[in-house]
Amino acid sequence: MAIYVDADACPVKDEVYKVARRLGLDVHVVANSFIRTPMEPRIKFVLVDAGPDIADDWIAERAVAGDVVVTNDIPLAARVLEKGAEAISPTAKVFTSDMIGSALATRGLMEHLRSFGEITSGPKPFSVKDRSAFLSALDAAINRAKKKTG
Repeated sequence: MAIYVDADACPVKDEVYKVARRLGLDVHVVANSFIRTPMEPRIKFVLVDAGPDIADDWIAERAVAGDVVVTNDIPLAARVLEKGAEAISPTAKVFTSDMIGSALATRGLMEHLRSFGEITSGPKPFSVKDRSAFLSALDAAINRAKKKTG
């Protein structure tokens, strides 16, 4: 079991490290620019080439049933769900096979609106409550992943 972090703009990396240390899990922090990570054997930084979806491709090629992926990227979540991995967002949203189709459709609609100049707001600032919700969602995802591997 491993945790993969789609690390560009991920606000909960420290929370992932804390949980991984407690449970003795490997963490792969994947980004296309340098991100400082703890110098620990179980926490690995993976630098991928710059370009669209290269970090996503790296994660999707490696994640398997029993792994957990932390990402805001809905297409990446869909890809890892197909392989049996768990997928959660930094905002504690749990991606499931039942909802991923509608999430992809909504994402497509929002991209279409933005292409016409529709103004959409960015994410709200991350709070202590958000971090707590993420920790709960991560623990639950790890427990679900453990059940998949026996």
